[in-house]
Formats: sequence, structure tokens, C-alpha cells
Amino acid sequence: MSSKIYIHEYIDIIGANRANYFRHMTTDWGRHSAERHQKCFGVWGTLGSTGQWPQVVNLWEYDDWESLAASFAHETGTDTMQDKALETWWLTAQSYRSGGFDRVLIAAPCSPPIEQLCAEGTVVGAKVFLHEIVSIKSGFAQDYLQLVSEHWLGPAKELGLHLVGAFRTAMRNDSEVVLIWAMQEWSDWARVSKAQGSQPFLTWRAKTKDIALDWVGHLMCSAPASPLKTGVQPCA
Repeated sequence: MSSKIYIHEYIDIIGANRANYFRHMTTDWGRHSAERHQKCFGVWGTLGSTGQWPQVVNLWEYDDWESLAASFAHETGTDTMQDKALETWWLTAQSYRSGGFDRVLIAAPCSPPIEQLCAEGTVVGAKVFLHEIVSIKSGFAQDYLQLVSEHWLGPAKELGLHLVGAFRTAMRNDSEVVLIWAMQEWSDWARVSKAQGSQPFLTWRAKTKDIALDWVGHLMCSAPASPLKTGVQPCA
């Protein structure tokens, strides 16, 4: 059973700075990531035609709750709630971004850690990723994730959707799920899109209709130095 915990970030980019922010959050962040006992799971840019723009999505992996708590303690150990060693880094980041919104995520048992994904290689270098947020009837997020594992992974894979991550959002009433899927080529996305409204989607929606209240998706592409692009952790 997976024990990994994640920080999921939506970042609002200022102007044409997405490429600069990609670099800043991967190669420029490498040393600091190691200090915080975190791994870079993925850094992506949202395809503006399918969601908010310009936007970056970051996902950080921690071994467990204790690792995340240690990272928070490291960050908040000063009166400014900011690691003094990161002062220059934060000032640079500030010129690229205007704000954002974070979640803490709990991995489902079927959700592979980044080291496994990189070792297997199936989703590394994928051209496009589908990011879904599913609103769940309160108290049923774990049930929904179990249904994903038992009834959707197989049909989804046949369509060309490869699971990257399956999570429930912490610090709320077990009422939100985040799913990330990889598609190797844009033609795979076209095939998945054409299948909406037919099988196997109809069977899947019927099976989850009593607990899945709504869902919204957007498409993403990996940053150049993201592990899901290169197969390795970014280096400082």
C-alpha cells in the first residue's frame, strides 16, 4: 500500500515567463529539494486552450506524513515563515509568478511513486497528460479510488490512458480526487476524446454515478527537465 504524500500546486505565471519558471522549479530547485527530503514528481504547463493560462502545475513527492511535517518545519522556522537560505530563490520566483493554489494529496494504493514510473519508462516522454479533478460525495473519495483501481485502469489503458497518479485531497471531507493520465501521442488524446459518450466511458460513468458528482479536466505538457520528460530527477 502506498504511503506517499504529495503537494500539488497550481501556479499563476506572469506574462511570458513560463519557460523561466520551468527552469526555476526544476534545475534551479534541485539542491533545495534534496534539503527538504522531497522528490520532483512532475512539472507541467497547462495547455491554455483547455484550462487557465498561463499556468504551471507542480507535484512534489514525500515519503510519508513525517517527511512532509519536517519540510514544513524547515520552511516555517523563522518569523517570516520563509527559509532564509531561499531568499534569493524566492525573489527570482516572484518575478515569474503572481500566486497559486496548493493541495496536500494522499496517494491511492494503485498510484505509482516517481521512481517506479521512471524505472518502468512507460509514461516518460509522453507528449500529453490529462489532469482531472473529480468532486466526490462527502466521505467516498477512497471508494472512488478503489473503483478506479478495480474497474477503470484496464479499460483506460486499452484506450491509451496510462495512470500517472491517483490521489485523494487531504484536509477536506474525503470529497475530492485528483487523477493524472499520460498519453504517448496527440493521436491517443484524439482517440480518447472521440470515445467520450460511448463505451467504455458509459459503463465507467454508470458505475460511479452515485458518488462522482462532477469532474473537470485539462491537458498538460511536461517541462523540459521534469522527471516525466527525462526519466531522472532535476539536478542543481
